[in-house]
Amino acid sequence: MACPVQLGFQDAASPIMEELMYFHDHTLMIVFLISSLVLYIISLMLTTELTHTNTMDAQEVETVWTILPAVILILIALPSLRILYMMDEITTPSLTLKTMGHQWYWSYEYTDYENLCFDSYMTPSSDLKPGELRLLEVDNRVVLPTEMSIRMLISSEDVLHSWTVPSLGVKTDAIPGRLNQATLMTSRPGIYYGQCSEICGANHSFMPIVLELVPLKHFEEWLLTML
Repeated sequence: MACPVQLGFQDAASPIMEELMYFHDHTLMIVFLISSLVLYIISLMLTTELTHTNTMDAQEVETVWTILPAVILILIALPSLRILYMMDEITTPSLTLKTMGHQWYWSYEYTDYENLCFDSYMTPSSDLKPGELRLLEVDNRVVLPTEMSIRMLISSEDVLHSWTVPSLGVKTDAIPGRLNQATLMTSRPGIYYGQCSEICGANHSFMPIVLELVPLKHFEEWLLTML
């Protein structure tokens, strides 16, 4: 989860989020180099005499400043398209979880099991236990296995919502009358927090998401207690 005064992303817990962080660093370095070059040119223009004004009319210079931006855009577009393809890639899921957004809570249904569904409300501040996080804890956590492909089916019953877990690189809109799909797979166990990222009403900021990712053995034990 995010820490106070944190400037970067949360630690990646899925292959998709790792790729997104690599792409962010790649693009940020390109932006840094362009900004440094522009700042250097501006400083030169302010501190030196323009003795070679005919240089600005040179054909070679015009060719360079036309081709170079195109090359930079290609260097940004290729990894971006690769990540988009990875995010939309649909594999045979090991588990399907249906998520419905409500005003203002989430409901979950494990469609591979009969009668395994529950609502997830934010835990009031007065009911928090020592060590629990205010405005992020819920009464029913979503328990999922690690290192398995999980299909998320996301929709809404009232207004627009957005099911978002930053550490996993998942952000999918919940739209009434439409079923959106996202693929989720984690590389390590842990507890991951998210929130609704759509302005969905007065209690928009009180729709937390808590995922508890555990090894398959512990997930099966949890299923036995729920079924």
